[in-house]
Amino acid sequence: MITAAIVKELRDKTNAGMMDCKKVLTETNGDIEASIKLLRERGIAKAGAKADRAANEGVITARVNAAATAGILLEVNCETDFVSKNDNFQAFVAKIADTLAATNAVDHAAALVVSMGEYNLEDTVKSKVLEVGENLQFRKYVRYDAAPGGVVAAYIHPPGKVGVLIEVGTTKPETAGTDSFKELIKDLTLHIAACAPKGLSRDDIPQSVVDTELDIFRARLAAEGKPANIIENILKGQIGKFFAESCFLEQAFVKDSDIKVASLLEAKGKELGDTLTVTRFVRFGLGE
Repeated sequence: MITAAIVKELRDKTNAGMMDCKKVLTETNGDIEASIKLLRERGIAKAGAKADRAANEGVITARVNAAATAGILLEVNCETDFVSKNDNFQAFVAKIADTLAATNAVDHAAALVVSMGEYNLEDTVKSKVLEVGENLQFRKYVRYDAAPGGVVAAYIHPPGKVGVLIEVGTTKPETAGTDSFKELIKDLTLHIAACAPKGLSRDDIPQSVVDTELDIFRARLAAEGKPANIIENILKGQIGKFFAESCFLEQAFVKDSDIKVASLLEAKGKELGDTLTVTRFVRFGLGE
């Protein structure tokens, strides 16, 4: 006989629905371990069935170690804003972040096979579908380990729809501890979150992207009746403007449009008696 007590025990262990628990317990003649296994198998099957459903809501979060020498940025998606705000889902994402922060997983592929107890991360996310009832995806993950003298920082724009991870190089160990440097790092992450640069410098913008922009500018100018020889001269200015809007170092600083980010770094470096270099950054936008 399947008692209410054993159904509750299985539900407490799996967070599965009461009817699901009762059904598998009946099928396994009350065997708790076999029922857990069966629920997990069906949870993964459900995840597969839901995999083609759009998961564009969710949470972006980050972790940076106390020494600011390593950090991670990750995104876990669900289908609805309702679930993304649920305490259970939020706690699940936090558990993933804490688990990964304690490992050396260098990229998304490595993160998927990290152990989260009995199962790896990929299977843990799949099995969570049984409880949540929505398609869930561990969509993106990045880890930065700073070079000597480097500092890693993160920023999450509330309520977790945009996240930034950045590494800034210094030449003096005392720089990282100054309030001026900490304020600069915060400002740089806020700038990246707000302005969404396509790359650090012109070298980071793929030529295919540049060519597409040139084709668009060229077509517009031709439609305006501009002669071919004039068009090519105008394009030089147009593509320069494109780089100024797209490259982090060339962008106008979000808090002061009269100064470019590169100039801000140079000025702050002189103030601190150091040379500051943004080594790399990444920006996650939810569902992008």
